[in-house]
Amino acid sequence: MWAKKIGIDLGTTTVLVYIPKRGIIINEPSVVAISLIDKKVLAVGAEAKEMIGRTPDTIVARRPLKDGVIAEYYITRSMLKYFIAKSVGAWNLIRPEVVISV
Repeated sequence: MWAKKIGIDLGTTTVLVYIPKRGIIINEPSVVAISLIDKKVLAVGAEAKEMIGRTPDTIVARRPLKDGVIAEYYITRSMLKYFIAKSVGAWNLIRPEVVISV
């Protein structure tokens, strides 16, 4: 009832986040930058895409969706957490209602 509603379209190249009455609030690439040393996510979306080709060999940019299918589950999970937090705020007491299409 009080939960914020979110619609997420996980595309192979782009992620769209929609909130009713506000429209599409996020339109970013489906890219995650990861450190190969400690497997830590360093950047997501546009920031990660900008890192492609400009980082040392220990940092790679990955697209966790391939041909409309989730190919790398844990990376996709990290990407979803980032986009949900970005759309509703990191410190929200009520969890949002989320619908995801792939």
